[in-house]
Amino acid sequence: MFLTSFIHREELLRIVERWLCGRPEAGDAPLLTRIFICDGYVLGETLGAILGEITGRFWGAGVRNVRIRTKGELRDALFRLAGDFSPRMEFLLGRYRQNPEYFFYQTPVSGVLCMDPNDRLIASYRIKRPKRIAEKANRRIANWIFQTVRNRARGMARARAEKSGVVLEHLITPREEMAREFIEAEESIAASFRQGDLRLDRSAIIINDVGGIKLLGSEEQLKEIEGALARDPRIQVAERQSFHGNYEASSLILDVGWDREAVCRKYRDSGVWEKFLHRGISASELKKGFEPFLENGAERIRMELILSTPEALVESELGNSLHEERMISQRDFKPYKGYIPANVEFLVEYIFAVGFSPKTEIAEVPIKLWGRYLPDTVGMFVRELFEIPEYDLFY
Repeated sequence: MFLTSFIHREELLRIVERWLCGRPEAGDAPLLTRIFICDGYVLGETLGAILGEITGRFWGAGVRNVRIRTKGELRDALFRLAGDFSPRMEFLLGRYRQNPEYFFYQTPVSGVLCMDPNDRLIASYRIKRPKRIAEKANRRIANWIFQTVRNRARGMARARAEKSGVVLEHLITPREEMAREFIEAEESIAASFRQGDLRLDRSAIIINDVGGIKLLGSEEQLKEIEGALARDPRIQVAERQSFHGNYEASSLILDVGWDREAVCRKYRDSGVWEKFLHRGISASELKKGFEPFLENGAERIRMELILSTPEALVESELGNSLHEERMISQRDFKPYKGYIPANVEFLVEYIFAVGFSPKTEIAEVPIKLWGRYLPDTVGMFVRELFEIPEYDLFY
């Protein structure tokens, strides 16, 4: 996974590639801890700074930020959107009021709501949780592996066609033979990872939206904001995508610089280092300042900016394009559901767990791409990192 929202994305990619091959190096665990502390903090501060500039320009002073930890807090704030509510919005909000638990009320998030001086919701920003990053990495790497496996299986079929003296398009292959060749191709991919001679295609595993901002407004307001961003020399719009149908919004991938001096000053003045205790780094090192964490960090990062109307937001949170249902659909309709992509997701989750745990040494990666595991097994590995005992009725 290549997380463009992180300033140490190159180092993280190299660790992931090594661990996919089951070959950790000494120092990987503390490096992961430093990356997640540093890059998460830089990303959070930069998201807040970028959004603060936009809201200050278009909404003026007095904007208030509110930290949220569940989707229910966001959905409760939908009752405080600006403008008139359409009949559809009233209907959806009424359904939500009757049974908020039906709408995944306790889904965990790591985000901030932005309220205008009249206490109306105008924007939000968030950093994806490690579980969501792992799921997205699973999909990206799984798609890449699926294409690689399919190409190898097709190569096997081509060899059989040549041996039979027919062109591939005229080769008739029994379904059982096709399944066997696909399994053999999958096993050869796993063996390549095990031998350490397979490298990920970076272009296939880029994730640009670990950090994201959502801005609300009328169509005219959103066009004005987008135009202002396009004219800002500090910001580059790397990608743009419009969504229509059940989900209505515009998504921009912004390439932005971050303020090293402001980030270091905020770290020093806020005492935020105390939140990073019990992560395997001593208090004395954390108190030294943020500058040592920034070594080799990139000067620019990418983040997603979503431009949405209030009505489209209500639809995406409570209606036909309910976010959690789209997530479930993505999980259920993967083109490739072999054991390798499942292991990718397990391993990425484990990598994040290492970076958040007090463990400073990992002698062996317990999850191998060529092995097979149940979620319970992965949960056991994670609990071991935090020294949480197993729950067992057998005494």
